[in-house]
Amino acid sequence: MSRAAVFALALIVAGCGSAPAAIPTPSTDSARAQAVKFSACMRQHGVTQFPDPDASGELTVDAVVNGSSLDTSSTTWKRAISACQDLQPSGFTGHRRSEQQQAYALKFAQCMRDNGVPDFPDPTRDGALIDTTRIPSAAGRGALDIPGFTAATDKCGAIFADELGLKGR
Repeated sequence: MSRAAVFALALIVAGCGSAPAAIPTPSTDSARAQAVKFSACMRQHGVTQFPDPDASGELTVDAVVNGSSLDTSSTTWKRAISACQDLQPSGFTGHRRSEQQQAYALKFAQCMRDNGVPDFPDPTRDGALIDTTRIPSAAGRGALDIPGFTAATDKCGAIFADELGLKGR
């Protein structure tokens, strides 16, 4: 499983990976408008590199942070998130998993710890499967720079793909 597939896995499990509609609907349009307002607010509050949502209107914390130079532990980020909280689009930080999904998400986290990322946190029921902002060893450098992170996500993603409903997506 590639790095991109694993991060897509995290977004799907978090409820942020719905397929884009072929024809925009009013709900899609309003969701995109909400995400655009949130992005603009984040930039207005000092997170100048905060991107706009993609064409489908989706905007998730994982998609924004992973592979970027944004520092979610910075004072600027925290102030902007707080100031823009009311504009935060649905799904930005995930949604609540079912009990069964959460049980497998916890097994995935344990697998990550057992395979080289000892400080990989247990995901919360309403958070992303892989939340790089909660991995202490990723602070200031990003999760992809943690030795063994990619190998662990590849291995654990492959082991739990069926249980997390990720095959064929």
